[in-house]
Amino acid sequence: MTKEELKHLIDVAAGREAADLCIKNCNIIDVYNREIFFGNVYITNGLIAGFGSNSNSFPEPKEIFDAKNKYLAPGLIDSHVHIESSHVSPAEFSRLIVPHGTTTVIADPHEICNVCGIDGLDYMINASKNIALQVFFQFPSCVPATPFENAGAILLAPQIKSRINHPQILGLGELMNYTGTCNADNDILDKIIVALDANKIIDGHSPNLDGYLLDAYVASGIKTDHECSTVRELHERVKRGVYVLLRQGTACHDVLNLLPGVNASNYRYCLFCTDDKMAASLLSEGHIDNNIKLALSTGFDPLMAICMATINAATCFNLRDRGAISPGLRADLILFDSLKNFNIEQVWIGGKHVASSRTYIVEDEHVKPEKVTGKMNIKNLTPDRFTLPLKSNKVRTIKLIPHSVVTKEENANVSIIDGHWARDGQDIVKIAVVERHHGTGNIGLALLSGFGLKDGAIATSVAHDSHNIIVAGDNDFDMYIAVKHLKEIGGGAVITKNGKVLGSLEHEIAGLMTDKSGEKVAEKLTELDKIAREKLHINEDVDPFMTLCFMALPVIPALKVTDLGLFDVTKFSFVSTELS
Repeated sequence: MTKEELKHLIDVAAGREAADLCIKNCNIIDVYNREIFFGNVYITNGLIAGFGSNSNSFPEPKEIFDAKNKYLAPGLIDSHVHIESSHVSPAEFSRLIVPHGTTTVIADPHEICNVCGIDGLDYMINASKNIALQVFFQFPSCVPATPFENAGAILLAPQIKSRINHPQILGLGELMNYTGTCNADNDILDKIIVALDANKIIDGHSPNLDGYLLDAYVASGIKTDHECSTVRELHERVKRGVYVLLRQGTACHDVLNLLPGVNASNYRYCLFCTDDKMAASLLSEGHIDNNIKLALSTGFDPLMAICMATINAATCFNLRDRGAISPGLRADLILFDSLKNFNIEQVWIGGKHVASSRTYIVEDEHVKPEKVTGKMNIKNLTPDRFTLPLKSNKVRTIKLIPHSVVTKEENANVSIIDGHWARDGQDIVKIAVVERHHGTGNIGLALLSGFGLKDGAIATSVAHDSHNIIVAGDNDFDMYIAVKHLKEIGGGAVITKNGKVLGSLEHEIAGLMTDKSGEKVAEKLTELDKIAREKLHINEDVDPFMTLCFMALPVIPALKVTDLGLFDVTKFSFVSTELS
């Protein structure tokens, strides 16, 4: 801010100069005192100047918006999100969530960085510069997530140091390797030191961690955790000064489980986030406004809920220019109907009117993904690469648990023909991870039970967190055709049967996202879901693509598969499909 701009702001606040905008007749949410007061809000150069005066006559503003006694609150903040999980570009993500009142997000781009490295981070920063949504980032700490797979990049302390002071980067992303953190792994310590030296926040990720191990984890500098699922976990983290993020995404629903643990004493350490939310869920449920609505449905204090989505998040991430309606802060504001329904009607970001009646009313720049396309370096791809040799018919399978990304080991007796696994009447199919980053030709094979798939294959290049291609099928040729098609279209999702493609969705941005509209993505994924169930008979208790994409994540128990083979997360080692 220049001296002239500061003088003008003060003069508007004092009534000596005209404001750009006055939002009048508002019930204003005061997040500092957790109160409501009636008044007007004067805005100039994108900042809040003040509330005017009942006695003094202020100059006529350039624009007046009559709120008609509705509620004005600070813009909502998503404290932890992976934009890539929406399957759409940052510009399209902004169009989907801003009308729901979200004006700022704290994004961890570890999905695209696991594919493209620094180029992925740079794309996300550039693609979010000229959009309405305010996007901040945490530098991914887990690229790759584990050493038991091939990711597209390796980002260590020197790479973090090269970007940590970028104004859009707030800190170090979720430390998913909590085991390595608690064991003071050298590479992890180097990453933490970079963040601490830059006075930046460090995000946590510690499901089920407790006691002295939680102490060790928090001692490393952890300030947040979005992996709490019980009230006890919430209290244990708040007790240690850790902000707890109540998550409501597409797959993980924690808000209602955790709300009973939030009270007037600890709510300042509680925030809201979505983590992973697909376009269809954003369109049908909303964004952070949905978290608040869920809270209100339980009788939770509405002002407390709004604080959790605004000032608490701003305080946690040191965003001192937002999170409240106060003179000198950014004019990121939402107007909604009532404290009971919380329906967002108007949104301003930086004083600019960006959404009205759930409609995005601005045009954003869509950045071309020049360095993050065509990431399909697949070698030695032939149908016979998907055959699974077996000497014994006694095997271990990855057993799906309905409505969960956690799996268990299940033993089975399978059929063998000519020394290879053969499909029989059991609910067991092959699953493979095809390395797509370095042309290694690696294909890790295993067996999957409980998926229900028959007569075809289903594949996607969205496979957490290294995002190689993952494919499940009951025959080699359909699995081959599915992977071949993904290679041709640059990634995405596909279903094949009898050697033909039944449907697909292109993800031209790193094989993770598309610049198509959220509505188109939702429509296409709904169509693919229908095909998966009707033509491939996939179990109704599992989400075809969402379930599949987590079968490659070797940090969630019990069995998973990577491009290097079948991995036992509980033992933290590779195991054979054959039992004897």
